[in-house]
Amino acid sequence: TLFRSLKPMHTNRVLLADDDLEDQEMLTEVIREIAPGIEVDTISNSREALSKLAGLTEAELPSLIILDYKMPYLNAAEVLEALAEDTRYTPIPKVCWSSSRREDDIRRCLKAGACNYFEKPSTTAELRSVTKRMLDCRSSCGDGKTYTGK
Repeated sequence: TLFRSLKPMHTNRVLLADDDLEDQEMLTEVIREIAPGIEVDTISNSREALSKLAGLTEAELPSLIILDYKMPYLNAAEVLEALAEDTRYTPIPKVCWSSSRREDDIRRCLKAGACNYFEKPSTTAELRSVTKRMLDCRSSCGDGKTYTGK
Protein backbone atom coordinates (compact mmCIF):
# COMPACT_ATOMS: atom_id res chain seq x y z
CA THR A 1 0.00 0.00 0.00
CA LEU A 2 0.96 3.63 -0.25
CA PHE A 3 1.48 3.96 3.51
CA ARG A 4 3.70 0.92 3.59
CA SER A 5 5.94 2.38 0.90
CA LEU A 6 6.32 5.60 2.90
CA LYS A 7 7.57 3.77 5.97
CA PRO A 8 11.36 3.46 5.80
CA MET A 9 13.00 0.07 6.02
CA HIS A 10 15.35 0.01 9.00
CA THR A 11 17.86 -2.59 9.97
CA ASN A 12 17.81 -4.59 13.15
CA ARG A 13 20.45 -2.19 14.44
CA VAL A 14 20.67 0.10 17.44
CA LEU A 15 23.02 3.07 17.58
CA LEU A 16 24.27 3.66 21.14
CA ALA A 17 26.16 6.90 21.80
CA ASP A 18 27.69 7.04 25.27
CA ASP A 19 31.15 8.21 26.32
CA ASP A 20 31.18 5.89 29.34
CA LEU A 21 32.65 2.64 28.03
CA GLU A 22 31.43 0.64 31.03
CA ASP A 23 27.85 1.83 30.44
CA GLN A 24 28.25 1.01 26.72
CA GLU A 25 29.38 -2.52 27.51
CA MET A 26 26.66 -3.18 30.11
CA LEU A 27 23.84 -1.87 27.92
CA THR A 28 25.14 -3.68 24.83
CA GLU A 29 25.35 -6.96 26.76
CA VAL A 30 21.78 -6.65 28.05
CA ILE A 31 20.46 -5.68 24.59
CA ARG A 32 22.08 -8.80 23.14
CA GLU A 33 20.60 -10.96 25.93
CA ILE A 34 17.09 -9.57 25.46
CA ALA A 35 17.16 -9.40 21.65
CA PRO A 36 20.00 -11.56 20.28
CA GLY A 37 19.38 -10.55 16.65
CA ILE A 38 20.06 -6.88 17.24
CA GLU A 39 23.36 -5.41 16.16
CA VAL A 40 24.60 -2.63 18.45
CA ASP A 41 26.83 0.10 17.02
CA THR A 42 28.60 1.90 19.86
CA ILE A 43 29.86 5.45 19.53
CA SER A 44 31.82 7.40 22.15
CA ASN A 45 30.89 10.99 21.37
CA SER A 46 28.25 13.14 19.73
CA ARG A 47 30.27 14.20 16.68
CA GLU A 48 31.05 10.58 15.91
CA ALA A 49 27.34 9.71 16.26
CA LEU A 50 26.25 12.41 13.81
CA SER A 51 29.01 11.46 11.39
CA LYS A 52 28.13 7.75 11.56
CA LEU A 53 24.44 8.45 10.90
CA ALA A 54 25.24 10.81 8.02
CA GLY A 55 27.32 8.08 6.37
CA LEU A 56 24.55 5.47 6.45
CA THR A 57 22.26 4.76 3.54
CA GLU A 58 18.50 4.80 4.11
CA ALA A 59 18.52 1.00 4.36
CA GLU A 60 21.33 1.02 6.94
CA LEU A 61 19.70 3.45 9.38
CA PRO A 62 19.17 2.06 12.88
CA SER A 63 15.80 1.09 14.28
CA LEU A 64 16.62 2.93 17.54
CA ILE A 65 19.05 5.65 18.64
CA ILE A 66 20.11 5.72 22.30
CA LEU A 67 21.90 8.85 23.49
CA ASP A 68 23.66 9.50 26.77
CA TYR A 69 22.78 13.05 27.82
CA LYS A 70 26.29 14.16 28.77
CA MET A 71 28.71 13.45 25.94
CA PRO A 72 31.78 15.27 24.62
CA TYR A 73 31.09 18.08 22.12
CA LEU A 74 27.27 18.09 22.11
CA ASN A 75 24.79 16.85 24.69
CA ALA A 76 21.89 14.59 23.72
CA ALA A 77 19.45 17.48 23.27
CA GLU A 78 21.85 19.17 20.85
CA VAL A 79 22.28 15.91 18.92
CA LEU A 80 18.48 15.54 18.75
CA GLU A 81 18.17 19.11 17.47
CA ALA A 82 20.76 18.38 14.77
CA LEU A 83 18.95 15.17 13.77
CA ALA A 84 15.64 17.05 13.56
CA GLU A 85 17.08 19.11 10.70
CA ASP A 86 17.08 16.03 8.43
CA THR A 87 13.72 14.34 7.82
CA ARG A 88 15.30 10.95 7.15
CA TYR A 89 15.85 10.61 10.92
CA THR A 90 12.28 11.58 11.83
CA PRO A 91 10.81 8.04 11.86
CA ILE A 92 13.66 6.63 13.97
CA PRO A 93 12.78 6.46 17.67
CA LYS A 94 15.34 8.22 19.83
CA VAL A 95 15.74 7.79 23.59
CA CYS A 96 18.05 9.44 26.10
CA TRP A 97 19.51 7.97 29.21
CA SER A 98 21.52 9.76 31.82
CA SER A 99 22.45 9.98 35.46
CA SER A 100 21.01 13.51 35.35
CA ARG A 101 17.49 13.99 36.65
CA ARG A 102 17.45 17.72 35.95
CA GLU A 103 14.00 18.72 34.76
CA ASP A 104 15.49 21.15 32.21
CA ASP A 105 17.60 18.36 30.64
CA ILE A 106 14.62 16.02 30.47
CA ARG A 107 12.29 18.66 29.02
CA ARG A 108 14.85 19.76 26.46
CA CYS A 109 15.41 16.19 25.20
CA LEU A 110 11.71 15.46 24.93
CA LYS A 111 11.09 18.76 23.15
CA ALA A 112 13.96 18.03 20.73
CA GLY A 113 12.45 14.70 19.67
CA ALA A 114 13.30 12.00 22.19
CA CYS A 115 10.54 9.45 22.69
CA ASN A 116 11.64 8.88 26.23
CA TYR A 117 14.26 9.83 28.79
CA PHE A 118 15.55 7.16 31.16
CA GLU A 119 17.53 7.57 34.32
CA LYS A 120 20.62 5.33 34.25
CA PRO A 121 19.85 2.39 36.51
CA SER A 122 21.91 1.36 39.51
CA THR A 123 21.07 -2.36 39.60
CA THR A 124 21.14 -5.17 37.05
CA ALA A 125 17.39 -5.71 37.39
CA GLU A 126 16.72 -2.03 36.71
CA LEU A 127 19.10 -2.13 33.72
CA ARG A 128 17.19 -5.06 32.22
CA SER A 129 13.88 -3.24 32.74
CA VAL A 130 15.13 0.03 31.23
CA THR A 131 16.71 -1.81 28.30
CA LYS A 132 13.47 -3.66 27.56
CA ARG A 133 11.54 -0.39 27.57
CA MET A 134 14.14 1.22 25.30
CA LEU A 135 13.84 -1.64 22.83
CA ASP A 136 10.04 -1.42 22.97
CA CYS A 137 10.39 2.11 21.60
CA ARG A 138 11.48 0.58 18.28
CA SER A 139 7.94 -0.48 17.52
CA SER A 140 6.18 2.36 19.24
CA CYS A 141 7.16 5.53 20.96
CA GLY A 142 4.06 5.02 23.07
CA ASP A 143 2.40 8.30 23.84
CA GLY A 144 5.58 10.09 22.92
CA LYS A 145 7.14 12.58 25.25
CA THR A 146 7.47 10.78 28.55
CA TYR A 147 9.93 10.50 31.38
CA THR A 148 9.94 7.17 33.14
CA GLY A 149 12.96 7.44 35.37
CA LYS A 150 14.37 4.02 36.15
